Amino acid sequence: MGDTESKASYSHVLKYTGIFGSVQGLNIVIGLVRNKLVALLLGPAGMGLVSLLNSTITFMSQATSLGISFSAVKHISEIFDSGDEERIAHYIKVVRTWCLITALLGMLLCAMLGPVLSNYSFAWGDHTLEFILLAPVVGMLAITGGETAILKGARKLRALASIQVCSVFAALFISVPIYFFFGTKGIVPVLLLVALADMAFTVMRSYHYYPLNLKGCRSSIGEGTPMVRLGVAFVLTGIMGSGAEMVIRSFLNVTAGLDFVGLYNAGYVLTVTYAGMVFTAMETDYFPRVSSVNGDIAATNLMVNRQIEVSLLIISPMLTFLVLALPVLMPLLYSHSFAPVVAMAQVAALSMYFKAMTLPIAYVTLARGDSVAYFLLETAYDALLVGLVIVGYNRWGLLGTGFALTASYVLDLCMVYVYAHLRYRYSASRQVCQYALLQLPLGFMAYAVTFVECRWLYIILGAAVIATSAAASVYILHRKTSLWNKLIQKYLHRHG
Repeated sequence: MGDTESKASYSHVLKYTGIFGSVQGLNIVIGLVRNKLVALLLGPAGMGLVSLLNSTITFMSQATSLGISFSAVKHISEIFDSGDEERIAHYIKVVRTWCLITALLGMLLCAMLGPVLSNYSFAWGDHTLEFILLAPVVGMLAITGGETAILKGARKLRALASIQVCSVFAALFISVPIYFFFGTKGIVPVLLLVALADMAFTVMRSYHYYPLNLKGCRSSIGEGTPMVRLGVAFVLTGIMGSGAEMVIRSFLNVTAGLDFVGLYNAGYVLTVTYAGMVFTAMETDYFPRVSSVNGDIAATNLMVNRQIEVSLLIISPMLTFLVLALPVLMPLLYSHSFAPVVAMAQVAALSMYFKAMTLPIAYVTLARGDSVAYFLLETAYDALLVGLVIVGYNRWGLLGTGFALTASYVLDLCMVYVYAHLRYRYSASRQVCQYALLQLPLGFMAYAVTFVECRWLYIILGAAVIATSAAASVYILHRKTSLWNKLIQKYLHRHG
């Protein structure tokens, strides 16, 4: 591969990781504003009602959607790279047919199970009517998921970014006025309207590229079986992951109390969720691309390694900053009562280095359609996580849960790498090893600085570590990509 082609490849990964990372960051910021306003308008009880209804509806959606929103991406991306427009249009019809089936199934089950869901989710009152009224949300989520998969597989990445931005602003502008005027009575209308807005934005963009055509859809149902098989494995894996988190939180609740669960959850959100915004691009951009070359070992290795390199270089300066700034960020984002979780979150943040190296390799298993292997690997990780959190808490309390999160990602990287190496002949490139050996020690140095008690020395050493990590990443990315030159050319063109 020539130098120009190599730079273009790195530039693509960097560009879309930056775009979707920025969009995810915007989503988080707007989400924080929205949650703050909603909390003021509804109070704790109203927020709890929103959370319970939302989580139950999301569970119903995931359980009935058959994972099509994820598995369809692999199949569409494979066909998309062939350039056969007729095959693309036909398979999109298959995806839409299955999404329509799952939408109707999800709506029907949600309405029928209304009394069961009410009894399971609430210890007070009868909320059956709310679940019946929210049944259309399950259907809309299925349609939205299918159209999103089509846009991902067809590489309509700018459209996806614009949809995410429009949806997050729509949620803000819909929810705040309704809650202001109607209070808790507006919860069901808000959930319905937000889901409708999200579906409308997605459908409009998707139908623009691929107009709706369900003629002869009955005969194409059987063609979606491989897609559904992979999707079911993805759903089961998600259920196992949710089950693991439920077991962990139940254990902490029984052993230490509800306050401790709140502290653990805050630390988890600050590290895994917020740092994870960098990984959004992997599902949106990287997964379709690696799916399209899943039969070519050399091309797959090259794509995986470049994704790891760029992910490591982008996330490393963020992690050093997060580790060192958590004592300031925690009171800003939560309150001073969450101070005990700082030490746990600082050590847990180190796990994201290993997640940045694990995810691109793990997606190869999905790209190959090895649903059973993916399920077993993820189940093994979930079991490790639960066991390590229990051991970590029993030994070191809240801090031990942070060590457990990091240790589980280290072991997950080892399992996934060994399997990919033996099964798909994947090998980490020299650059991956070099960048890991460069940035990982800086991350652990940042963590070591957290033990410095002198405030000024803490600031000086912390700033030095962050600057070193950022400078190394910027230098390497500048050398590897052509984006910097393009930005300079645009600036000169505008001001020339």
